[in-house]
Amino acid sequence: MQNHYNLISENKTRSWIIMGVFVLFITLSTYAMSVAFGYGLDTVGVALIFSGLTSFASYWFSDKIILSMSGAREAKRDEYFDFYTTVENLCIGQSIPMPKLYVIQDSAMNAFATGRDPDHAVVCATTGLLSRLDRSEIEGVVAHELAHVQNYDIRLLSIVTVLVGFIALLADWMLRMSFFGNNKQSDDNRAPAQFQVFFIVVGIALAFLAPIVANLIKLAVSRRREFLADATGVSMTKNPEGLIRALEKISRDHEPLEAANKATAHLYIADPLRFRSDAVGWFAGLFQTHPPVEERIAALRGHTAA
Repeated sequence: MQNHYNLISENKTRSWIIMGVFVLFITLSTYAMSVAFGYGLDTVGVALIFSGLTSFASYWFSDKIILSMSGAREAKRDEYFDFYTTVENLCIGQSIPMPKLYVIQDSAMNAFATGRDPDHAVVCATTGLLSRLDRSEIEGVVAHELAHVQNYDIRLLSIVTVLVGFIALLADWMLRMSFFGNNKQSDDNRAPAQFQVFFIVVGIALAFLAPIVANLIKLAVSRRREFLADATGVSMTKNPEGLIRALEKISRDHEPLEAANKATAHLYIADPLRFRSDAVGWFAGLFQTHPPVEERIAALRGHTAA
């Protein structure tokens, strides 16, 4: 089993690898479409610069982007006393910096952490969660999110959030190029006919596959980390029942979180889209970013028994 320091090192390395692969994917995809429709290599240069800037923004500003997308506002100590002091106490006990605290005005029960490292971390909870959980249950949720902070999961997952959103825009742009680009460019810039068909097929395939690949990346980096964050959080509180009761209550809450979307869903402690009408069925289950709550609770009870 990985120790804490190996996990942190792995998350840091994966963050840079994902950013590099993203830039390469954007460049190659744009090249294929540009050659097919005669847009010229200038388009590839623009795509390279734009993807590089997007990667840079995802690293430095992912927390601000995600908070803005979620409609979150800063949580004041006097207004959310239990939330604020629970985070404060856990941070003192773990000797980690106090993150900024935010709330989402929504009666659905959920929470997430974001940021690029423990010194620039954010923990955000919905007002529904804070009003319907007792202090020990809030402590379990907060410890889970602080575990993501400690393990540098927040950097990896936040970067994926921004890049996945951009890939969705890229896919739409490439499909528009495939339908309309053929009529807009001169024959001088187009590839020879035998190559043009090939690049058209490759470009359209990439446009359709990009969102699927992006979701698979989210799944790969998210599911296992929920189990690890649960276990690490319990080691902080020494009270597994707090997190278990919180997960049970959250799992029974069927109210969708309006602020959540497919780009940010993997950040939350529980999948905020699980009860939406477009997220049901066996096939949709393959792309869920969270393991079933029942499995997480069973794992926590297993740790308690051990």
